[in-house]
Amino acid sequence: MSDIGEQIKKYRIEKGITQEKLGQLIGVTTQAVSRWERGGMPDVDILPLLSDALGVSIDALFGREEQSFEMTIARQLCQMPREEAYRYAFNICWAIEIGLVGDTTVLDDIMGKFVDESVTSMNKKKDYFAKIIRDNGLSNARISPGFQNFFLMVEHNESLRDHLSDIESLRRVFEIFADKKMLKIIFYIYTRPDIPIAASLIAKSTGLSLEEVEKCMKVLCSNNIAIHKIVATVDGEMNTYLVRPESYAVPLLCYADEIAGNYSQPFFGSFDRRKPLI
Repeated sequence: MSDIGEQIKKYRIEKGITQEKLGQLIGVTTQAVSRWERGGMPDVDILPLLSDALGVSIDALFGREEQSFEMTIARQLCQMPREEAYRYAFNICWAIEIGLVGDTTVLDDIMGKFVDESVTSMNKKKDYFAKIIRDNGLSNARISPGFQNFFLMVEHNESLRDHLSDIESLRRVFEIFADKKMLKIIFYIYTRPDIPIAASLIAKSTGLSLEEVEKCMKVLCSNNIAIHKIVATVDGEMNTYLVRPESYAVPLLCYADEIAGNYSQPFFGSFDRRKPLI
């Protein structure tokens, strides 16, 4: 068996498809696929079709690069400048959202309109939403002028409720963001996520008293939104606060904005879920 034959068989089995199915995907007979796997060589013009059907690079077919499609994407992102990588990654996320609709009749139109013209273009003047709510999971994407986000959740075997904290713990989180003073502080400290900020500066920038700031910051720290640091100065010790880098405050605010904005129906979506959402 030739190297390429071994690779074709390996990736075909990994993908869980038969020789017949692979042949259908690339427009050849089952016998042709069988012949390749037994030592034959595909024509050069077949290689791109094989690559697409098996989800691997052409190099991988020759045993030079044993990696999944996911690894190929990851490698591409690693090699890009950061800004370009994030934009490219969101293009992929938007393509995922479109693909999850499961309707091939809309692919060319939507992909051409939003991906080929770059969904992350700063020239976009409207808000576009895509939402998939099915028994297999949930996904949501938003494209606004200069603002894009994406969320995907694969369905759990158990109820989502089983994975969430108790109601009282969740209520306390929403209570923080419902408090006007807390929200003003969160908005301010997130403008300087890289350095500790003195409580006095937070007070001056938010219009709150130092006592109010200290009280609020104690709550934010206990809920893992901020970190308390004591800094020694010539005037003595000073309380400072730093944004906790792994905090989920920003995604929560983004989705709260979507609810608060009362936006119209999403640009496209699929809503055929029968299972409970929670």
